[in-house]
Amino acid sequence: ATTEELQFIKNYLQSFNLRLSAYEKITKAETEILDRVEAKMRDIDPTLFQNASGDFTPTWRKDIIQLLTYATATLLVDDRERLREGMLLWHATIAKSYKFERTCKTTFEVMPEVVKEFLTPEEAALFNPILKLNQIVLG
Repeated sequence: ATTEELQFIKNYLQSFNLRLSAYEKITKAETEILDRVEAKMRDIDPTLFQNASGDFTPTWRKDIIQLLTYATATLLVDDRERLREGMLLWHATIAKSYKFERTCKTTFEVMPEVVKEFLTPEEAALFNPILKLNQIVLG
């Protein structure tokens, strides 16, 4: 192993308990997190879940649950590159084709505010960069 690989392992092992704790909290509160994010987004702009086809809230919820699941898995294994390459780029293509970019951007602006209500500051510090990556790629 290289020096960088060994340092990654040391850092990962030191943060593992925080990662696991945050993963469990987010997974347990997934529905409540989603409900709060949706409510805050509707407060910001009630039309965020509308497009030419009508209300796409059920599609948004399904997609965001999937993205949140991948984000928490990324938190657990600490592999943001796999998240970006494996899920986010694919999802960004779909979001663009359905004109969901504004909704995605707003989702990942609001989500860190909501998620921090469920995590310690240390756990949130580990998870927020993952949410920021979602915002950058999808927004």
